[in-house]
Amino acid sequence: MIHESSANIQGDARGCGERLREARAAAGLSVQEVASRLRMPVHVVEALEEGRWQVIGANVFVRGQLRSYARLLGVDVEPLLETHIAPAVPVDLVSHAYTPRYQRVMESAGRRAVYVVITAAIAVPVWLATRSHFNDVAPTTASLDAVPAEVAQPAPPLRVAQSVAVPATGTAAVEADSGAPYMASLAPVNRVPQASSGKLLFDFSGESWMQVTAPDGSTLEQGLMRAGDARSFDTASVGRVVLGNASVVRVQQAGSIVDTTPYQRANVARFAVSSDGSVTAAE
Repeated sequence: MIHESSANIQGDARGCGERLREARAAAGLSVQEVASRLRMPVHVVEALEEGRWQVIGANVFVRGQLRSYARLLGVDVEPLLETHIAPAVPVDLVSHAYTPRYQRVMESAGRRAVYVVITAAIAVPVWLATRSHFNDVAPTTASLDAVPAEVAQPAPPLRVAQSVAVPATGTAAVEADSGAPYMASLAPVNRVPQASSGKLLFDFSGESWMQVTAPDGSTLEQGLMRAGDARSFDTASVGRVVLGNASVVRVQQAGSIVDTTPYQRANVARFAVSSDGSVTAAE
């Protein structure tokens, strides 16, 4: 019985192939033209016409290609497909619901490793880019209130070469070295000017920022003073004074010490000088 069934199937295959070949010849098409229209290899078309379906592949592919070929030629092969020609064989389904424990552990470890790599790829460049900012030391600044960002340091006062009196026959002062020109010295003068009634004197025992303006608003002097510096101004030429770090500055006017404490705020003293030389609070 099995041999007879196999012979019937082979005979149906040859009969189906002959029907397709006769229909193709009646349509005036060549094997190459059919293969081009169906987008199949030529040897597949020839195998379909000769009933050699085993060279094509699985039954599901044979059924699909037979239907395409029959539809192109207008031939009805469905009765043969439903009975004997390349019957569809149900696919055995294999359940994969159960996963071994070691496989689950490996998959979990793989996912965690991927997360670690991605996090490192993002975090390391950010850390390298911002590391230099963490090492920066914030500059220390003194609270001098209205001190400008960049203050030009004035050149230290020049000390002029002094003439030396020679106690000899002449009564006039003679220069110490008449053969060489006098050169200005860049050494700072630590000598405190003598107070006089028409002078306003400043003696600095530490670093302090000073600004002295005239009554018309023009700047007489502005800059950073260092310990040992001293400045002297005509009282009539001074309109307003600002002293940073005022606690290290001694102010004299008309031979008397001027108390700048009433004019200080945050160790910055601001005061005005009237035309008669008196010191008042700055507006």
